Amino acid sequence: MNLYVVMGVSGSGKTTIARALAENTGGVWLDADEFHPPENKRKMAAGIPLTDDDRWEWLDTLRLELKNRTDAKGPVFLACSALRESYRQHLANGLPGLQFIYLKGSPECIAARLASRTGHFMSPALLKSQFETLEEPTCAITADIDQTTESLVAELSRKMSARTA
Repeated sequence: MNLYVVMGVSGSGKTTIARALAENTGGVWLDADEFHPPENKRKMAAGIPLTDDDRWEWLDTLRLELKNRTDAKGPVFLACSALRESYRQHLANGLPGLQFIYLKGSPECIAARLASRTGHFMSPALLKSQFETLEEPTCAITADIDQTTESLVAELSRKMSARTA
């Protein structure tokens, strides 16, 4: 089972990196944003941070989606914020091989990225609350996002290979 959650705050590049890793490995990528119920999307678009109660059903849906893909031929990469340890534990429940990839960046770097992003429901005004919520993982594959996509994917691929060797 090669299941990965590519995690970090909004604007850290989760979707871009999950997609690139899937392409490089012949795997598939999933975007957790596509699984949010409409009410969650409305809240975030309005600049209202989600509560834990808003997230549990969404996390259950994501965990079930990952569980349904445990027999996939290639790796599965889920782009998902997974900001709190309790969210990561919830996702990993029943999926002992699930690994987390943490895209780490400074508030300044990510704010600049969010300022240039268009067409996303997540309000840049929520970045502060994202960093306040973030509990950095201790057992994740971690990489600094302040580099090109190609360099970041190469670094993460090396680190993933080292974990499976």
